[in-house]
Amino acid sequence: MRIDKFLSNMGIATRTESSKAARQGGILVNGVAVKKADVHIDPEKDVVTYLGRKIEYRKYTYILMNKPDGVVSATEDGRDKTVIDLLPEELQKLNLFPCGRLDKHTLGLVMLTDDGDLAHRLLSPKHHVKKKYYFESKFPLTEDEISYLEKGATLEDGYVTKPSQISLFDDKKSGYITLVEGKYHQIKRMLESVNNKITYLERVTFGPLSLDTSLGRGEWRFLSKEEIELLEAHK
Repeated sequence: MRIDKFLSNMGIATRTESSKAARQGGILVNGVAVKKADVHIDPEKDVVTYLGRKIEYRKYTYILMNKPDGVVSATEDGRDKTVIDLLPEELQKLNLFPCGRLDKHTLGLVMLTDDGDLAHRLLSPKHHVKKKYYFESKFPLTEDEISYLEKGATLEDGYVTKPSQISLFDDKKSGYITLVEGKYHQIKRMLESVNNKITYLERVTFGPLSLDTSLGRGEWRFLSKEEIELLEAHK
């Protein structure tokens, strides 16, 4: 793999930045400066240092994003901007995809990756990965409605949802709901089953991951090593 591609894939530098750093002696391979960023390396064996920082190789890319309103959770869309469009050009070239979907108008935590095996395991119904959402509803929810929704609501197509957990705030119109599945527009349809309506929805956790509140809407960061280990260990 070329050094500039390696640094781009790791999210460290663009190819232009890599070329400039190499010319200035800012890239070392096994302790030796290279003058061109098109030099080939073995990322699993060679030690690359960029501007004094040792770069750890990772086979896959994992990104945490704070999804804004109006953006779709897809790799491409003919009409709307996608979560992939919010990434820099060098990352758009990777085969990243959202691990699970958020509706167009649902905000919050989205994980992007190219690790298909991990994504498949996290999204598999048999693993019951928990997803927690902050919600606001048009009307207050009663205790009976909460009990009904938590035990399993019958949607308009006859599907009965798996048990969920709901904690309401004092206004009875907002709170948190935790699901172990992710049917199409599920929370919206659950509220409709009790003649109510979702007015705001934001995902705040996905499995062991929590939304990074330091990220503005549309901003992203790479997952930390610890977060990746939590995902890999999550059963």
